[in-house]
Amino acid sequence: LEARPGEVIAFLGPPGSGKSSLINMLPRFYDPTEGEITIDGIKIDQFALKSLRKNIGMVQQDVFLFTSSLKENIAYGKENASDDEIESAARTAQMDEHIQSLDDGYDTAVGERGSTLSGGQRQRLFIARELFKQPNLLLLDEATSSLDSESERYIQESIDALRGKMTVLIIAHRLSTVRNA
Repeated sequence: LEARPGEVIAFLGPPGSGKSSLINMLPRFYDPTEGEITIDGIKIDQFALKSLRKNIGMVQQDVFLFTSSLKENIAYGKENASDDEIESAARTAQMDEHIQSLDDGYDTAVGERGSTLSGGQRQRLFIARELFKQPNLLLLDEATSSLDSESERYIQESIDALRGKMTVLIIAHRLSTVRNA
Protein backbone atom coordinates (compact mmCIF):
# COMPACT_ATOMS: atom_id res chain seq x y z
CA LEU A 1 0.00 0.00 0.00
CA GLU A 2 1.29 3.44 -0.86
CA ALA A 3 -0.40 6.68 0.10
CA ARG A 4 0.86 9.83 -1.58
CA PRO A 5 0.70 13.27 0.04
CA GLY A 6 -2.74 14.81 -0.31
CA GLU A 7 -4.55 11.61 -1.28
CA VAL A 8 -7.80 10.42 0.28
CA ILE A 9 -7.85 6.63 0.54
CA ALA A 10 -10.72 4.51 1.83
CA PHE A 11 -10.62 1.06 3.42
CA LEU A 12 -13.74 -1.07 3.21
CA GLY A 13 -14.25 -4.60 4.42
CA PRO A 14 -16.11 -6.81 6.83
CA PRO A 15 -15.54 -6.63 10.59
CA GLY A 16 -12.35 -8.39 11.61
CA SER A 17 -10.61 -7.94 8.26
CA GLY A 18 -7.81 -5.77 9.71
CA LYS A 19 -8.85 -2.25 8.72
CA SER A 20 -8.51 -0.76 12.21
CA SER A 21 -5.36 -2.78 12.90
CA LEU A 22 -3.78 -1.24 9.81
CA ILE A 23 -4.77 2.29 10.86
CA ASN A 24 -3.58 1.70 14.44
CA MET A 25 -0.10 0.74 13.25
CA LEU A 26 0.54 4.20 11.79
CA PRO A 27 0.72 6.03 15.17
CA ARG A 28 2.43 2.87 16.53
CA PHE A 29 -0.34 1.68 18.81
CA TYR A 30 0.74 -1.67 17.35
CA ASP A 31 3.93 -2.57 15.54
CA PRO A 32 3.83 -4.86 12.51
CA THR A 33 4.99 -8.43 13.03
CA GLU A 34 6.35 -8.53 9.50
CA GLY A 35 6.97 -6.01 6.76
CA GLU A 36 7.56 -2.34 7.42
CA ILE A 37 5.80 0.98 7.45
CA THR A 38 7.66 4.02 6.18
CA ILE A 39 6.94 7.71 5.92
CA ASP A 40 8.93 9.48 3.24
CA GLY A 41 11.14 6.39 3.07
CA ILE A 42 11.96 6.36 6.80
CA LYS A 43 10.77 3.45 8.97
CA ILE A 44 8.24 4.73 11.49
CA ASP A 45 10.06 3.12 14.40
CA GLN A 46 12.93 5.55 13.73
CA PHE A 47 10.73 8.55 14.54
CA ALA A 48 10.34 9.69 18.13
CA LEU A 49 6.89 8.55 19.20
CA LYS A 50 5.85 12.07 20.24
CA SER A 51 6.97 13.52 16.91
CA LEU A 52 5.22 10.78 14.94
CA ARG A 53 1.92 11.20 16.77
CA LYS A 54 2.10 14.98 16.58
CA ASN A 55 1.86 14.67 12.81
CA ILE A 56 -1.07 12.25 12.84
CA GLY A 57 -4.66 13.22 13.55
CA MET A 58 -7.07 10.43 14.46
CA VAL A 59 -10.86 10.48 14.71
CA GLN A 60 -12.62 7.35 15.88
CA GLN A 61 -16.28 6.48 16.28
CA ASP A 62 -16.34 7.42 19.97
CA VAL A 63 -14.70 10.78 20.62
CA PHE A 64 -13.75 12.41 23.91
CA LEU A 65 -14.63 16.04 24.55
CA PHE A 66 -13.75 18.05 27.60
CA THR A 67 -16.24 19.84 29.86
CA SER A 68 -15.10 23.25 28.69
CA SER A 69 -15.80 25.69 25.87
CA LEU A 70 -15.93 24.89 22.18
CA LYS A 71 -12.82 27.05 21.74
CA GLU A 72 -10.87 25.14 24.41
CA ASN A 73 -11.91 21.80 22.95
CA ILE A 74 -10.67 22.74 19.49
CA ALA A 75 -7.41 24.28 20.72
CA TYR A 76 -6.67 21.48 23.18
CA GLY A 77 -2.94 21.10 23.72
CA LYS A 78 -1.87 24.47 22.34
CA GLU A 79 -1.61 27.48 24.59
CA ASN A 80 -2.09 30.94 23.11
CA ALA A 81 -3.96 29.64 20.07
CA SER A 82 -5.28 32.47 17.93
CA ASP A 83 -8.97 32.88 17.20
CA ASP A 84 -8.15 32.72 13.47
CA GLU A 85 -6.49 29.30 13.87
CA ILE A 86 -9.42 27.96 15.88
CA GLU A 87 -12.05 29.34 13.51
CA SER A 88 -10.18 28.05 10.45
CA ALA A 89 -10.22 24.51 11.85
CA ALA A 90 -13.93 24.84 12.70
CA ARG A 91 -14.71 26.10 9.18
CA THR A 92 -12.93 23.15 7.58
CA ALA A 93 -14.81 20.77 9.88
CA GLN A 94 -18.12 22.42 8.86
CA MET A 95 -18.72 23.55 12.46
CA ASP A 96 -18.10 27.33 12.34
CA GLU A 97 -21.57 28.33 11.12
CA HIS A 98 -23.24 26.43 13.95
CA ILE A 99 -20.85 27.87 16.54
CA GLN A 100 -21.41 31.42 15.28
CA SER A 101 -25.18 30.94 15.71
CA LEU A 102 -24.82 30.21 19.44
CA ASP A 103 -25.32 33.01 21.97
CA ASP A 104 -21.84 32.55 23.43
CA GLY A 105 -20.22 31.47 20.15
CA TYR A 106 -16.86 29.79 20.68
CA ASP A 107 -17.15 30.37 24.45
CA THR A 108 -20.18 28.05 24.66
CA ALA A 109 -19.67 25.18 27.12
CA VAL A 110 -20.05 21.73 25.59
CA GLY A 111 -21.14 19.97 28.78
CA GLU A 112 -19.84 16.67 30.05
CA ARG A 113 -18.50 14.59 27.12
CA GLY A 114 -20.19 17.03 24.73
CA SER A 115 -23.70 16.50 26.12
CA THR A 116 -24.98 19.80 24.69
CA LEU A 117 -24.06 18.74 21.13
CA SER A 118 -25.62 16.27 18.72
CA GLY A 119 -23.61 13.22 17.64
CA GLY A 120 -22.68 14.88 14.35
CA GLN A 121 -21.64 18.10 16.09
CA ARG A 122 -19.43 16.13 18.51
CA GLN A 123 -17.75 14.37 15.60
CA ARG A 124 -17.23 17.64 13.69
CA LEU A 125 -15.88 19.35 16.81
CA PHE A 126 -13.39 16.52 17.31
CA ILE A 127 -12.42 16.70 13.63
CA ALA A 128 -11.84 20.44 14.13
CA ARG A 129 -9.56 19.61 17.09
CA GLU A 130 -7.56 17.17 14.99
CA LEU A 131 -7.40 19.63 12.06
CA PHE A 132 -6.24 22.36 14.43
CA LYS A 133 -3.12 20.26 15.03
CA GLN A 134 -2.46 20.55 11.28
CA PRO A 135 -1.38 16.92 10.89
CA ASN A 136 0.16 15.59 7.71
CA LEU A 137 -1.94 12.44 8.04
CA LEU A 138 -5.57 12.24 9.17
CA LEU A 139 -7.03 8.85 10.12
CA LEU A 140 -10.82 8.48 10.26
CA ASP A 141 -11.85 5.14 11.79
CA GLU A 142 -15.61 4.70 11.48
CA ALA A 143 -15.97 8.40 12.27
CA THR A 144 -19.41 8.59 10.62
CA SER A 145 -20.90 5.18 11.41
CA SER A 146 -23.43 6.38 13.99
CA LEU A 147 -24.40 9.64 12.30
CA ASP A 148 -27.52 10.66 10.43
CA SER A 149 -27.23 11.44 6.72
CA GLU A 150 -27.06 15.23 7.20
CA SER A 151 -24.22 14.99 9.73
CA GLU A 152 -22.44 12.53 7.45
CA ARG A 153 -22.79 15.00 4.57
CA TYR A 154 -21.12 17.73 6.65
CA ILE A 155 -18.24 15.45 7.51
CA GLN A 156 -17.92 14.41 3.84
CA GLU A 157 -17.67 18.10 2.95
CA SER A 158 -14.95 18.43 5.60
CA ILE A 159 -13.02 15.57 4.04
CA ASP A 160 -13.44 17.02 0.55
CA ALA A 161 -12.06 20.36 1.79
CA LEU A 162 -8.89 18.55 2.92
CA ARG A 163 -8.21 16.98 -0.47
CA GLY A 164 -4.66 17.86 -1.49
CA LYS A 165 -3.83 19.47 1.87
CA MET A 166 -3.12 16.32 3.88
CA THR A 167 -3.25 12.59 3.39
CA VAL A 168 -6.53 11.15 4.68
CA LEU A 169 -7.17 7.46 5.35
CA ILE A 170 -10.79 6.53 5.98
CA ILE A 171 -12.33 3.35 7.34
CA ALA A 172 -16.06 3.16 6.75
CA HIS A 173 -18.87 0.70 6.18
CA ARG A 174 -21.08 3.09 4.22
CA LEU A 175 -20.15 3.67 0.60
CA SER A 176 -21.59 7.19 0.81
CA THR A 177 -18.85 8.11 3.28
CA VAL A 178 -16.06 7.14 0.90
CA ARG A 179 -17.56 7.78 -2.53
CA ASN A 180 -15.05 10.55 -3.30
CA ALA A 181 -11.96 8.69 -2.09
